[in-house]
Order: sequence, then structure tokens, then C-alpha cells
Amino acid sequence: MSGNVQLLSETLAAARSEGRAALIAYLPAGFPTVEGGVEAVKAALDGGADVVEVGLPHSDPVLDGPVIQTADDIALRGGVRIADVMRTVREAHEATGKPILVMTYWNPIDRYGVERFTAELAEAGGAGCILPDLPVQESALWREHADKHGLATVFVVAPSSKDARLAEITAVGSGFVYAASLMGVTGTRESVGAQAEDLVRRTRATTDIPVCVGLGVSNAGQAAEVARFADGVIVGSAFVKRMLDAPDDAAGLEGVRALAADLAKGVRGQA
Repeated sequence: MSGNVQLLSETLAAARSEGRAALIAYLPAGFPTVEGGVEAVKAALDGGADVVEVGLPHSDPVLDGPVIQTADDIALRGGVRIADVMRTVREAHEATGKPILVMTYWNPIDRYGVERFTAELAEAGGAGCILPDLPVQESALWREHADKHGLATVFVVAPSSKDARLAEITAVGSGFVYAASLMGVTGTRESVGAQAEDLVRRTRATTDIPVCVGLGVSNAGQAAEVARFADGVIVGSAFVKRMLDAPDDAAGLEGVRALAADLAKGVRGQA
């Protein structure tokens, strides 16, 4: 392993050695502005997140629910570009030293150029990419360039994934596996449920890399619930909602920091 994929693996291993799950936050680049997005990522890390996924805003985000879609719309109307995503990764990583990934659909990378995207992400200090809509059987070109630049390739598995499919995905993924806790789009939910625990168990049977759970976690109690059986707890919509609901940008950043601190207690069983 080289570069920041190693930092990602070390961060997840360090959380495990402390007897806890890692806290992984998601925030879109360019929201509410490019500068504001950088500050939001730093606030999440300062508050207690171990890792951040920086979303590349997309006009048709199939996995994202209404909260993240709203933030993406604001970012896109503000003219956010891939260069701004790279800037967000670079500035947040330089400020905190923590691992930063990009979460993106495949089409923007395909248009931008795989070699160019992977080279720029590595140069910015990025740890890798989460690619929710890239089929494993079509991922060879991406993985070739990601491996060359020391980037993790994180694939998404779902409760509907059969065991043979899980094995196929985990055989070529790296960094961690993103386990979607239930079918549907991102958003906060009352309960994360038993489906997620079963999916983690089935995924772990196929791989030694960490399995992190996302979709639906919004508070410390839910984080504690998921942390009992997963290597990482991924929270996105709840962070974005804090910023959308805030009366001004400063209050939004404080909301992100406070939520990260609360969730950090949850993954440590202190909720």
C-alpha cells in the first residue's frame, strides 16, 4: 500500500484497536460555497470524525435523498467544479492530516478522464474514491489507475446483494466496503435495523477489509447501535441538514462540529 490509502487503513485499524468503530462523515464539496465546504469538512474532523467523504455534486444523484440533493443543487448553482472538489480534499487533508475520500458517480470521472482524475486526487492527498454506481465488472480501468496512484476503491454493497456477488465485490475493493444499511436513498431514519447487521456479517465472511455502514444514521444512539457490529459508521444527511437548517454559515459549522462530537461519543459507546 502506498500514499493515503495506507493512512485510511491505519486510521480504521487504530479505531479497531481502541475497541470502537470509526466515524466517517459525508459532506458535499461547494456547499454552501467552496470555502464554506472546506470549512465544513474541517469542522467535522475537528469535532471527532476520523474520515470524511467529500461528495462530488451531481445533477442526478441516484443514491442521495432529498437533503443531499438540496445541497448538491446549491453547490451546482454556485458553479462547483471538479477542481473545487480537489481543492476541498487538499485543504482539509493539509489542515487535519486525516484521510479524505471522494464519493462520486462514474459519469463525471469518465468525462474528466480516469488518469487525470486519479492523478489529481492523489496529488491533492486524497485517500481514494467511493463509486456507488460503478459495476465491479466494468471497474478494471478505474482500478488500474487508482492502484497506480495509491488510491482506495470503495464499492457499495446492499442487503439485496447475494453472497457470491459480495465475494466478487470484496475481492477487488480496497480501503473498506460501504454497506448500505437498507434499500433506498440516503436520509435519516428512525431505525437502522437488522438488515444492516446481517449484511455486515455476510460481507465479513468474504473479506478481511473493514465493513462500514451508511444510510440512515443520524444520532449518537443509532451510531452506537451500528458501532456494535460494523467497523465504521457513515453519516451524511444529518450533517448536511445541520447546515441547511442553520440561520447562518457560522452556526452551520458549529452544528457540524457539535454533531461530530456527539456521534464520536456514540461510536465509543458513550451515547
